[in-house]
Amino acid sequence: MKKLALLFLALFLFSSFVIAQIPAGYYDAAAGLTGDNLRSALKTIIKTGHVKLTYTPGVWNAYAVTDVRPVPNNTTIWDMYSDIPSGTPAYTYTIYTDQCGTANSEGDCYSREHTLPNSWWGGFDDETHPQYTDLHQLFPADQYVNNYKSAHPIGQVGVATFTSTNGSKLGPCSFTGYTGVVFEPINEYKGDFARAYLYAATRYMDDMSSWATTYSTTEFKYIFDVTTNNYKQWFIDMLILWNNSDPVSTKEINRNNAIYYNSGQHNRNPFVDHPEYVAAVWVPNNGILPEPTNHAASFSAHNLLLEWSDATGANMPDGYLIRMDSISFNNIMAPVDGVPVTENHKNKLVSYGVQQILFTNLTSNTTYYFKMYPYTGSGNGINYKTDGLVPQAQQTTTP
Repeated sequence: MKKLALLFLALFLFSSFVIAQIPAGYYDAAAGLTGDNLRSALKTIIKTGHVKLTYTPGVWNAYAVTDVRPVPNNTTIWDMYSDIPSGTPAYTYTIYTDQCGTANSEGDCYSREHTLPNSWWGGFDDETHPQYTDLHQLFPADQYVNNYKSAHPIGQVGVATFTSTNGSKLGPCSFTGYTGVVFEPINEYKGDFARAYLYAATRYMDDMSSWATTYSTTEFKYIFDVTTNNYKQWFIDMLILWNNSDPVSTKEINRNNAIYYNSGQHNRNPFVDHPEYVAAVWVPNNGILPEPTNHAASFSAHNLLLEWSDATGANMPDGYLIRMDSISFNNIMAPVDGVPVTENHKNKLVSYGVQQILFTNLTSNTTYYFKMYPYTGSGNGINYKTDGLVPQAQQTTTP
């Protein structure tokens, strides 16, 4: 009986491999289109034939073919919130055995994560809300990390308030255009999440404006623009960046095929099949963004970099004192032996072997004067070289 089961599994995997490809003619209706015309055509393509799964047991069962690792035996859940592609994750999950709805700590169990939070459309699970069980934006995920992700959008985090064991982060957004709380997956999966969001903006392009107006208190309002029926520009820019920096992987291709052929849902993510559609929809001018409207303002150099070669001789210095003044060389006073100088914006102490120093936050269109004194010792025993030809330099910051 065991041999028979293994034979069946082998035949199943073989047959899946044979048919796992884009159906002939699937994207014919999208040929030659760009912008929202292409997005609309793709919406019709991927909406046609889309079968809504049940949340239980439909999605749990689907994960057995869409989100398990082929090695070692197609039973380990592929969780993007805990996986470490270049190393060993802190924990793994077995399909069915470790599924749950609540957790007290990381590694307890996995759940079903709406990367587009279901509160954004009211959380309804019925035939008029196929997004509730849409596998293209519904991933298996560690439940504890999922709790932190909550109803926040994806984004790039500046200072993290939470970091998972694989480096996924929660915190204020650092991407220009938004400062609210976001969830940032690791770099290896940024493209996966970007293409999931782009899929949603296509599959549900007729519904999203309603989500934004009906549920206007949700964080969806920060990423969606009702006037354009599209994501806000900052979010589009970030998704395009993630799509480009993390190209489509074998994992995504296999998952896309499994959703279409083996899960029962029977539709595809066009941005996995054709990554070039991303630029064609959101940057339709041959993938080139429009020229910026204006130049940057107040462009100037208010930092000056000084460089030198180390002193040589029988007595080597322990370091250098570099003094700065904005009036003249003569206004720079020589240091006094036995009197250490406190470092500030006009006085810099540099160890021997370091051959440059940056003076920052200077005034524009101003000439600055510098002198350098090597020294030995420290504290009351500091001994400066002030005789001979003291090195000096001057430089003017830009207007």
